[in-house]
Amino acid sequence: MKVIIRADASFQIGSGHVMRCLTIAKKLRDYGCHVQFWMEPLEGNLIDFVKAEGFPNLTERQQADLYIIDHYQLGKEWEQSIRSFTKKIVVIDDLAREHDCDLVLDQNVVPNYKTRYDELVPATCVKLLGPQYLMMRDEFVEARKKIRTRNDNIERLLIFMGGTDPTNETMKILQALQFFNFSHVDVGVGNGNPIKQQIEMICQERGYHYHCQINYMAELMQQADFAIGAGGATMWERCYVGLPSSATIVADNQISTTVFAHALGVVKNLGWHEQVTAETYKKLLSNLQIGEMSRKGLELTATKQPNMWLQEILELIK
Repeated sequence: MKVIIRADASFQIGSGHVMRCLTIAKKLRDYGCHVQFWMEPLEGNLIDFVKAEGFPNLTERQQADLYIIDHYQLGKEWEQSIRSFTKKIVVIDDLAREHDCDLVLDQNVVPNYKTRYDELVPATCVKLLGPQYLMMRDEFVEARKKIRTRNDNIERLLIFMGGTDPTNETMKILQALQFFNFSHVDVGVGNGNPIKQQIEMICQERGYHYHCQINYMAELMQQADFAIGAGGATMWERCYVGLPSSATIVADNQISTTVFAHALGVVKNLGWHEQVTAETYKKLLSNLQIGEMSRKGLELTATKQPNMWLQEILELIK
């Protein structure tokens, strides 16, 4: 089976769409599918990274058995235009937009997540909605098996604000951290972060542990006592491995999910990035309280088996 994944990464878009599609690509490859990506060469793209993972990049549409589309700028009209090139279309979304697809996958938790696509996709569309359909790399599945009890004694801190960190939250956090002395601090960035060298230099000066475009984030999450991160997909990853965390909203698509996750008690919402300052992070670090965050996060993301979306996609194209 030939599968084409349409997604992009850039300094503005971030890396999340491509990274979660890479999880899907590897799973489909394990089942014998020939998977290719179609990514535009935007500034801050991950084309070379994805190629190094074994997936070639296309520059134009081709015939395929399945198209997987994960792109906020592409909607129903674009999906209709690709119909003649494929047998089936899968859409990955977070925003409850209108689609012409055969399967829609939205892993997010919002108050109406079970019904919000009812009038937005064809009646025959398979709807995989909510946390039971989280897209998790194998490293996170393994990390969940090693859950440990956490308390308010925070010694090991993890900072990861996404692959590109377009709002420079990492620098705000580093500014706040100069007033504290945690025994171990991990700072993660992606290749797409335009100031990663400056961040690395600060980490070296302070004895922090710097990590760039890694494949062991789940291990760092499993070891950490608390994480400072963004909303979005990584917020659910932290919940999945029972890691208490704060979440700063750095994009419009993160607002509803982060607000609801805070209401459920699985993260601490710090608010919209423009109102979040180094002082905000300083106040957070001065009074870190985990409470029931770890347990509630684990309960919310519990599934019968990991990556339940996989068999549904395979069933679609068999």
